[in-house]
Amino acid sequence: MSVIVRVPTPLRNLTGGVSTVEVEGGTVGEIVKALDAVHPGIGERILDGNGQVRRFVNVFVDDEDIRFGEGLSTPVRDGATVSIIPAVAGGC
Repeated sequence: MSVIVRVPTPLRNLTGGVSTVEVEGGTVGEIVKALDAVHPGIGERILDGNGQVRRFVNVFVDDEDIRFGEGLSTPVRDGATVSIIPAVAGGC
């Protein structure tokens, strides 16, 4: 299954500056592994030492947050868009 991954600006140094990458995978976890195989180092920026999505990283399949689904086991249909979105915090 081929999917498009939207890469946020802070991670584009690992993808040669491109904002979207096409990879194969049937779950979010498989997609992260495939993305890391093509662009080494990006996986450790998305996943923590326990292999879970980092606290300040959000991952969406189309418009659905995987944290409210099946996490890294969330199925991804062929042609879907996976978006990696770093959390933004700020204050006055």
